Amino acid sequence: MSRNRKGDPAPTDAHPRTGRPGPRGPAVTKAGAGPPLVLLHGAGSARSSWEPVLDRLAGSHTVYAVDLPGHGESEPLSGGHASTPRRLAEVVATALDEWGVGTPHVAGHSVGGWTALELANLRPVASLTLLAPAGLWKKGQPTYCLVSLFLTWAGCRFAARPLTALARRAWARRLLFWQLFAHPERLSHQDVVRDVTALGRAPGFLPTLWAVRKIRYRARRDVVAPVTLVFGASDRLLLARQSRFTDQLPPHTRQLVLPDAGHQLVSDAPEAVSRLILATTETTAP
Repeated sequence: MSRNRKGDPAPTDAHPRTGRPGPRGPAVTKAGAGPPLVLLHGAGSARSSWEPVLDRLAGSHTVYAVDLPGHGESEPLSGGHASTPRRLAEVVATALDEWGVGTPHVAGHSVGGWTALELANLRPVASLTLLAPAGLWKKGQPTYCLVSLFLTWAGCRFAARPLTALARRAWARRLLFWQLFAHPERLSHQDVVRDVTALGRAPGFLPTLWAVRKIRYRARRDVVAPVTLVFGASDRLLLARQSRFTDQLPPHTRQLVLPDAGHQLVSDAPEAVSRLILATTETTAP
């Protein structure tokens, strides 16, 4: 499953499918065959967050699920660089060059969506699917969002054991994760452990949260590729009145609201998210 129909080489910094990182570049899971599709997770998450949709997407694409710097198995940024989405996109762009990926489709969630937009400012992309992207606020990150994310990180960092123990009960999952999921009670305990561990141990989370607190996404070039913007109807983190100013997005952006989904769209609605990503990539098919 590691070779696509165009013969793109396997990433030099990872073993196909397992995604174990090498001595340089971000960790990546590569799967499937077809036109390249890059998946970028949100702050405090990891490439494993794409597991619910990975097999569906790999049926028609060579998928590159990337750990952003300071997340998952990727090393933090070096050289004192601020962990802005622009800088994260530069790291991804360099990795794509090393992997021989020319003009990929890109899907990103939350900060990964903002990073996808910055990647499109740096190099051509075939399409963009933006899942609850960060950075669409009016000036800087809303205080409500900043404080919510910090408190969530603190709980995962310093109280992971009691959190995961409590989360064995459906009512507790609902109480703990209501901001992020439409139906947190449906999460498996294994998923909770994975997500709490990823956030609590991500050295890149706080630098990213700090880097974006006073900035927003700004378009730097015209993006002509198809763009789909999706928010969950039950997103209680990126509130509509605070975080959905779309003036910097291309005028042809297709905007959708997904019913019965929260901020974590991939977990809440994997089949719908898969269909939306594939519908966006198919608009460029010959």
